Amino acid sequence: MMEKLVSAYPDILFEACSSGGGRFDAGMAYYMPQIWTSDDTDAVDRMKIQYGTSLVYPVNMMGAHVSVSPNEQNGRYTSLATRYAVAMSGDLGYELDLTKLSSEDSLEIEKEINDYKKLRHLIQFGDFYRLKSPFSSNQAAWNFVSKDQKEVLVMNFNIMSQSQPVFTQTKLYGLNPDLDYRDENTGQIYGGDELMEVGYYDSVMKQDFAAEVKYFVAVD
Repeated sequence: MMEKLVSAYPDILFEACSSGGGRFDAGMAYYMPQIWTSDDTDAVDRMKIQYGTSLVYPVNMMGAHVSVSPNEQNGRYTSLATRYAVAMSGDLGYELDLTKLSSEDSLEIEKEINDYKKLRHLIQFGDFYRLKSPFSSNQAAWNFVSKDQKEVLVMNFNIMSQSQPVFTQTKLYGLNPDLDYRDENTGQIYGGDELMEVGYYDSVMKQDFAAEVKYFVAVD
């Protein structure tokens, strides 16, 4: 049946979900290379879910959505920016009632979608590196690097805020040590070897479940 379906409609991308033998099933992936990662859409839970799934399956196979806050499954409040940063680390989608959004959130979502379209070549076709595990610390981080090593996208997450935070650093992977990279948010320039061997200091995020996205471009 699946062979007939995808052969008849070759231009349609079908997304698999639960497939009997498990949500991610290699047999189903042959026909449906995008799979709904989990019905749990909470951004904090998804850090672990997507981090763990990426150990076996490519990021561009994972369906990931921005859902409503408070989350309908566990009641957790998370910012739109954090929900977006986690969901954009897979195949981004939105599943919420657009008629209930504030005008500010509607504008922010429009910007998020436009930004994702500019960066999705990195996420879906770049090299993915896990930097900090949410299973073993209060932080999570990963980065995507283009095949030519000239673009780098980094997601940093601070799970729980602390009254006396310790300064932490993030070291990147997969860069060209002989290139210089410019942080497109701040304009600061780092050496590729510097970003991998020393890293940069993480921002102090004074709220729970906070996220920061950095985009680096190699300097000519």
